[in-house]
Amino acid sequence: MKNHPSSLAEWLAHLETMHPKAIDMGLDRVRQVKQAMAVEFACPVIIVGGTNGKGSTCAMLESILLRAGYRVGLYTSPHLLHFNERMRINGESASDAELIAAFDKLEAVRADVSLSYFEFTTLAAIQLFSDAKLDAVIFEVGLGGRLDAVNVLDADVAIVTSVDIDHTEYLGDTREKIGFEKAGIFRSGKTAICGDPVPPASLVEHAEKIGADLWLFNRDFNYSGDKQQWNFSGRGHRRNSLAYPSLRGANQLLNASSVLAALEVLRLRLPVGAQEVRTGLALVDLPGRFQVLPGQPTIVLDVAHNPHAAAALAQNLGNMGFHPYTYAVFGAMQDKDIDGVIAHLKGQVDHWCVTDLPLPRAATAVDIREKLLHAYADLPPAAETERSIRTFATPADAFANALSRAGENDRITVFGSFLTVAGVMEFRHSEHH
Repeated sequence: MKNHPSSLAEWLAHLETMHPKAIDMGLDRVRQVKQAMAVEFACPVIIVGGTNGKGSTCAMLESILLRAGYRVGLYTSPHLLHFNERMRINGESASDAELIAAFDKLEAVRADVSLSYFEFTTLAAIQLFSDAKLDAVIFEVGLGGRLDAVNVLDADVAIVTSVDIDHTEYLGDTREKIGFEKAGIFRSGKTAICGDPVPPASLVEHAEKIGADLWLFNRDFNYSGDKQQWNFSGRGHRRNSLAYPSLRGANQLLNASSVLAALEVLRLRLPVGAQEVRTGLALVDLPGRFQVLPGQPTIVLDVAHNPHAAAALAQNLGNMGFHPYTYAVFGAMQDKDIDGVIAHLKGQVDHWCVTDLPLPRAATAVDIREKLLHAYADLPPAAETERSIRTFATPADAFANALSRAGENDRITVFGSFLTVAGVMEFRHSEHH
């Protein structure tokens, strides 16, 4: 292609059509292009993988390092509202111009190597961060680890937050198989951190086999705390009287502990003081992760889309205090364990507003309704005022319906695919403007 696209929208549309498969596991093509790019990072590289908790872990790392005055690059996916959210420099989304410049540079050296959308944008993030002369870069794994495009980088510290069942068609159908895939981001002689309290044996074995320095929760680091504050202890370092992370929810101290373990490892290269840790945790912000919006009725946004995340969401909802009725706006991809998600949440939800999503691989609202009817089959029938399941064409329609029926003391929880949460965020945004 001689003429590169001139706008970000044109570029993204072009990337959608550039490669025959949306997900194409393997690193050979990505490695080939990365070599042609001739970029290396002089600063520490932190890679974060895992089934759930990756986004929260990345956000806390970024927040603490920014408070400590470092220049930080953060690459995450997917985005909620704008593609630019995927690449952040110093806490700000990359501008269209910065992204286009990185895309142009990459296109100039790519030659005839075919790259998927995710592979191309991952390499573009490497280019962007390399040009920006940063003190630390954080990359979130897209899917799995071993064969994910992000794994073309060698991490100084690799974190696996949790290992649970998701993406089984690519990663396998057991925690042991998935654990091996996640452990692919570990490197010999470098630090590997696992925040899962019950790590799969495959992950531990792989780390030991390649000679990574493995930090395990409860063996090498842990936390303790009361209602007011919490403490972290690592191999040689303690941090006491910490504020709870502003990200709400049951697993956030596990994620925060992995973050502080990573900072302990990097303390000579990236020293961080106690106050910066406290402030960084207190001010961290991550839309769509058990995000409770102000006002009435109570609205909760959460991108929980697998059973492990749904269990955490159910626990968090249960800890919130009394609401007469809970409305759920829910949409998901058909390859997800939707029955497993419903099993965790059916005790917390009275009225379901299930929605189609604008992707061919999404489950239809009618499919989800069938699964819900099946899940509630063992309960006695209830009046429509007590329990209901309705189907909608879009997340905005489903949310508008929930909003029209909910009383001011009720709550609406919007969860499932990123597209479900993004659809509701866009709707609220348009209503406010």
